[in-house]
Order: sequence, then C-alpha cells, then structure tokens
Amino acid sequence: MTTNVQLAHRDADAPFERQPIEHEAARLRAAIADLAPELAARAGEIESARRVPADITDRLGALGLFRTLVPRSHGGLELSVPEVLPLIEALSAADSSVGWVAMIGTGAQLFRTRVSRATFDQIVMDGPDALTVGVGTPAGRGEVIDGGYRVSGRWPFASGCQNARWIAGHFVIHKDGAPVMSDGRPLTRFVVLAAERWRVEETWQASGLTGSGSHHVVLDNVAVRDAETFDLFHGPSCLPGPFASAVTPFIGSLHAAVATGIATAAMADLAAMAGRRQLFAAADLRDTPIFQHEFGRLDAALRAARALLQVQADSYWRLALAGELDGKADFAESLQGSAWINATCSDIVSGCYTLGGSSVVFSASPLQRRLRDIHVARQHAFAQERFYARAGANALGFPPVDPISGQ
Repeated sequence: MTTNVQLAHRDADAPFERQPIEHEAARLRAAIADLAPELAARAGEIESARRVPADITDRLGALGLFRTLVPRSHGGLELSVPEVLPLIEALSAADSSVGWVAMIGTGAQLFRTRVSRATFDQIVMDGPDALTVGVGTPAGRGEVIDGGYRVSGRWPFASGCQNARWIAGHFVIHKDGAPVMSDGRPLTRFVVLAAERWRVEETWQASGLTGSGSHHVVLDNVAVRDAETFDLFHGPSCLPGPFASAVTPFIGSLHAAVATGIATAAMADLAAMAGRRQLFAAADLRDTPIFQHEFGRLDAALRAARALLQVQADSYWRLALAGELDGKADFAESLQGSAWINATCSDIVSGCYTLGGSSVVFSASPLQRRLRDIHVARQHAFAQERFYARAGANALGFPPVDPISGQ
C-alpha cells in the first residue's frame, strides 16, 4: 500500500495514475457487480457475526473504494461524489450492512480533508485503502492542555469500527472543567486517531443493519495533539479542489444512496417471487391486476427517489467544483432530500414486504431483513424528517443557518 502512495507522489508510470477517471468508475462498478452475489450469499453470516467480515472490507479497500474521493496526488482515484453513489447503492442492494459500512468509509474521505495536512498525509501514507470511520455524536469531552486536549468519551454507533485503521469521534471542548462557549453554544471538535488507541465495546445488538458492527468506541483520558483534531463543520480543507468548500451537503446524499440500494433490492426480491400463487388465490401474483398496480406504484416511487438523489448530487458537485457549495442552505436541502428519500424507500420496502405474503416472515427471506434494515437506516440523524423545517424556512426566505448548530 505504501508503494502506491509513493508512486502517486512522483511522476512515475503508476497504473492507477494513468487510467482516466471514467475508466476507474466503470471498473469499480463492474467489480462490485461481480462481488454482489457473494455478498448476498453471505448475508446470514454477516448478520450473525454482527459485523462485516474483515475479508470483505479488505477486498473493498483493495478495489479502491476507500480512496475513491482521495486526490491522485495522494494515491486516490479522484472520482466525483455522483460517481461514487452508484457504488454505495449497489453494495447496499447486495447486503445492507456492507453498503452501510462502505458509505461510512466513503464519507470519511470527506471529513479527512478537514484534518491538518500532516495528519492527512500520515493517514494516506499508512494506507490509502484503509478504512476510516467516525461518530458525529458529540459524546466526548476534551479538556484543553498545552498543545492539544485530554480526551475521554464513549461514542455509540461506530459502524465498521472493528475493521477500521483510523477512528474519529466528536467531543465538546472544556477548559478548567467547563465547556467553552461561543454564541451560547459549546464549541466542539473531532479527534482522529489510529484504531489501536481506541477501545471497542461490543454493544451492537440491533433489529436492523445488524451486520454493521456499530459498537461503542472509547477513549479514556487520552492526550492528543491539536493536529490530531479538526472542525468538520467549519474548518478549512487541507487540500485544494472541490472539497475546499463545504463537504457536509454530501452527507445526505451518501445516506440516501444506502436507502435507494435497499429499496432496489427489495423490488428485485418481490419480482423474483411474483411467479408464486398465494393461498386461496386464483392466479399467480404477477398475473393479478392489484399486484401489477402496486408494483408499478412502488417502481414509480423508487424512480423518483433515485432521480432526486442524482439531481441533488450532480448539482452539489457542480457547486463544489466552482467553490460555491454552502454549508448552510445546501446542507439543509441535502438533509431534506435524505429525509424524503429514506421515508420513500421505507414505504417501498414495507410495500414489498406486504405484497410478499406470509413466506417473507421467515428468517431465510431477504425481504424481512431489508425491512428491518431500511427502518434502522431511517432512524439515523441525517435521515430525520425534522430537517424538513429548516429547508422549509429557507424556501420561505428566512436566513439560512447551519441545520446542525442552528447558527
């Protein structure tokens, strides 16, 4: 892995440097399509282990998934966010938990641009294919010390933490035992450290996304340098390029891609069983007008969700390239879109489950697992419908504010 990074920093004839970006995106799409049947076949194994097996994340890393958004100067593929979303969607269709962890590892490439340049170089030199994960809940406390912070905390929902090489957590800054305040709100930062400096508590017992390994991660009174912390929401990028402006609007798109992937798979599951005849029915499912009507209605909803995802991502990417992506209005609109897409996809999967009849209640049915997974995905903070209010206020002409901090 280090060899690839060294080649990327010089003008050598490294193969990944010479490939056009379009070729890399197509290569990844084809590779994930080839891998998808195996992921689907291992769904039971993934769920029972309550984590994605390390060999799967290693293979995704080897394909380049965890450096898709990293600049080529640092060994990355330098794809666009719109090119990455179909990869997340395809993995989520194959297995929801794999797709979720892949989404977290992809989003981490965005927040890593907010670390110091020295820390960024250290992370990618350690291995550009390595998985980085993070927790946005400000569940930590960082007491100001000379040159940095002394951080303690216990962060929930650290998806993929057991396979990660780097982990980030959000903490509230304290000084002399009290939170440091600004405009009536506590100041916060993120800390990013090598995985061996964290402790994982295996707490993940959940109804859905069971294989995501979203355990707690813990730091106990750990001294960290200021260069090992960063401000995701308002900090500058350590690199030039499209992520020099806000990166937070892309978060909603990444979450929405998981939802459309799960819904796409549910529709495929339902289509595959449409040749069955349910108890006391006069015809096979596929031949009944009510089934055809409902399948068409659900298909229209899925097409609408995917269209909104694509339009928003394309729009944000154009703004990012122009350096004009906004961390207030665009972030609010992104979360609005994520909320609507997650709600729509939840309805799609629920509709597929209902149409499937009694056979889908068994553990062997992928539809029952997708039903549980989509509803857990919808519970995430970045899929919550409360963000409709902020987007609505913006549309009514109120001054945009950060939808997270309210400032």
